[in-house]
Amino acid sequence: MKILRFNEAGLDCNFEVHGKTVEEVLKKAADHARKGHNLEVTEDSLDTWRSLIQED
Repeated sequence: MKILRFNEAGLDCNFEVHGKTVEEVLKKAADHARKGHNLEVTEDSLDTWRSLIQED
């Protein structure tokens, strides 16, 4: 299982995204960023998040 913690991405947010694949985690993260934070998701955002994904 893979995990991305939004607070490690520089956001004041305790949301954690879990998924079986990097792609699944990035999709869930992008959905949360758009809906929960009204953020535009860019390639740079995805690259940063990709580098922060860890094995859980």
